[in-house]
Amino acid sequence: MATIKERDRQVIWHPYTPMKVWPEAIAIVQGEGAYLIDEDGNKYLDAISSWWVNLHGHSHPHIAQKVSEQLLQLEHCIFAGFTHEPAVRLAERLLEILPPGMEKIFYSDNGSTAVEAAIKMAIQYNSNKGRTSRKIVALQNAYHGDTFGAMAVSGRSIFTDAFADMLFDVSFIPFPSAENEAASIGALEQLLQGGNIAAFIVEPLVQGSAGMQMYSPAVLEQFFGLCRKHNVLIIADEVMTGFGRTGPLFACNHISTPPDIVCLSKGLTGGSMPLGVTACTQDIFDAFYDEDRTRMLYHGHSFTANPTICAAALASMDLLLQPDCEDSRKRIAQTHAAFAASISNHGQIAAVRQTGTILAIELKTDNPSYHNGMRDQLYRFFIAKGIVMRPLGNIIYIIPPYCITDAELQYIYQCIEELLLQLKTN
Repeated sequence: MATIKERDRQVIWHPYTPMKVWPEAIAIVQGEGAYLIDEDGNKYLDAISSWWVNLHGHSHPHIAQKVSEQLLQLEHCIFAGFTHEPAVRLAERLLEILPPGMEKIFYSDNGSTAVEAAIKMAIQYNSNKGRTSRKIVALQNAYHGDTFGAMAVSGRSIFTDAFADMLFDVSFIPFPSAENEAASIGALEQLLQGGNIAAFIVEPLVQGSAGMQMYSPAVLEQFFGLCRKHNVLIIADEVMTGFGRTGPLFACNHISTPPDIVCLSKGLTGGSMPLGVTACTQDIFDAFYDEDRTRMLYHGHSFTANPTICAAALASMDLLLQPDCEDSRKRIAQTHAAFAASISNHGQIAAVRQTGTILAIELKTDNPSYHNGMRDQLYRFFIAKGIVMRPLGNIIYIIPPYCITDAELQYIYQCIEELLLQLKTN
């Protein structure tokens, strides 16, 4: 009988995978805590939370129980003209913990669609207000998703090259690295002074797919302050940074100026099911609240606010708001910081970056890019050690589920040190 991975090769097209170069996928049959288990019984420590989504560990019994209960009561219903308890309760609970000013929740399917909804809200908000402002400002090298609007506000790269002439025009400002903060802030201020800006969209504090690039809360505060001064909407893409990844529940909690729109997904359901949220202020909602149907938001999805998925998100929030979850995030951050300090001067390392539970290590190379040939070497090294690590070119990173133990973290660190030694001897 053919194995799962053999059958997969015949019928599946995997995301972000050069299928001719990498035709065979590891077949996972079970998840347990911080581990994934394949069809041959091999265990893999999930150091990246399966693409940054898993918060509490795989197959968490509390989430599974709540999903099972919901499936037996109401699995799905249309969300246009109808509602249900899980969606209402989830919105209520999200608004209690989101940055101040958020008053309405719009549901979609994933991070990219949450961003799409945010962009449409921002542009149509200005139109409904009788303004001509339509341009979006974003950071260079940003990543906001793979649908067309999300691609347009993402940095131009190999991700978007094939569609370059089909993306709407966006003004990009330099990434605010430590040596480039003033130039980045100045570029934003100049654009805002020029007018015609509808919104500024940003991944707060950490650019994920760009290589876990990190910048200071002080810069984010200045970005948001300038937008507020010039009456430009602020979209915080917290798809990756939300739900405690940077320390507090949201990266925007590091500063005092709140955004106007927040995009959420990934950890929203604890990584168990796909769900997107676009939260906004009352002022934005009110711009669409009209008897004139041309002013309504024409956006929606068949599985909007699916009750089963909302139940999973509510269960994840139960776990997220427990004191022991906050303690785990602090423990992971402190353990990361200690390890980062111990390797920061290593000869094979170009930079070490850490924000909260996110640790990134940039390895020295002559070709620092997403398609650096080192990537496959690094991936195979960690898989052989039983660790799921998906390098961004020459950058390895750890974003673990919060259930990971100190012993499991130390094993990952030990393997990184082995890698560094191997690179040095080669």
